[in-house]
Amino acid sequence: MLYEWKPVMGMLAFDLISAVMTALVKKALEQGLNRLVLVTLRQLVATIFLAPIAFFKERNTRPKLTLEILAYLFFSAVFGAALSQYTFFYGLQYTTATFAITFINLSPVLTFLIAVVMRMEPLKLKSMAGAAKITGTLTSLAGLLLLSLYKGVPLTHQAATSAPSPAAHHAAPSDSSGNRSWMLGTIALLFNCLCFSFWLLLQTKLTKKYPVIYSNTAIMFFISTLQGGAVTLAMERHVSLWMLTSKLEIVTVLYAGIVGSGAGYLIMTWCVEKKGPVFTAAFIPMMQIMVAIIDFFFLHEQIYLGSVLGSVLMILGLYLLLWGKKRDEASVSCTTTTDKQVDEPADDKP
Repeated sequence: MLYEWKPVMGMLAFDLISAVMTALVKKALEQGLNRLVLVTLRQLVATIFLAPIAFFKERNTRPKLTLEILAYLFFSAVFGAALSQYTFFYGLQYTTATFAITFINLSPVLTFLIAVVMRMEPLKLKSMAGAAKITGTLTSLAGLLLLSLYKGVPLTHQAATSAPSPAAHHAAPSDSSGNRSWMLGTIALLFNCLCFSFWLLLQTKLTKKYPVIYSNTAIMFFISTLQGGAVTLAMERHVSLWMLTSKLEIVTVLYAGIVGSGAGYLIMTWCVEKKGPVFTAAFIPMMQIMVAIIDFFFLHEQIYLGSVLGSVLMILGLYLLLWGKKRDEASVSCTTTTDKQVDEPADDKP
């Protein structure tokens, strides 16, 4: 019984870790921490944290690294660490924490669409499960459009700060610069969802080919450190950008590296391995609720009607999609069991 609850507790812990990290990163970016530097240092800290654990814990069970596995790890680092984190931090800087986390609800929908296009996911349009998948996808996309295009009235009454960030709220219609920044942030978050979807599909295969989650994650972060470091050095030549000048920046990098990347990715990879990507995706809306609480009480962001209505539609669509997928999996499992029973020869009776 306790074993069955471990993945549930693990995903709830992952959601809380991600919510706290999102709030810390939002504040650090507002204070001037460079996004590329943050991504690179976060991966470096995570690598240093995980490497000795992976070496000693899995030294006797680690399979041999092949070129195929290295290729999987390389692209896993690109989509799951480097690009995914940079696009999320970019979008977070120019929107709000709640808005950014809401976009993650689109990841399972995009994962489903990509899997259907690549013929990795069955889609029976005439079945109830297929209809639920299509309806859930369209509902989530409608929620995304509402979230992006409609602001609505504020539902909270936060006191204005003395120097509000231009990216903290939706800009006024007359402020073309603010609108452009918000749109760029939204596009970055959309790319983040695409990266995360590709990572989920890659990770599903990688955990079967290289089923050592500590080594798997540590190598991924090491590769992404090299990737992020190369890009950062190519684009940012000023040494001063690498210097962490405040306690908040130091805490953010350490927390994001050790807890957010080190512990967080281990938990998520373990849950994908044990319960699959569908189970993992089902807990994403819980992260949004936690971030909204932190966003309101600690970051003092306004909550708008458009955000709430868009979020509700996206979460409803997500669970319709997950319900359809779960029903399909149950149907396939039942069919497989029946076929095995039919294939088994009957016992000879005297």
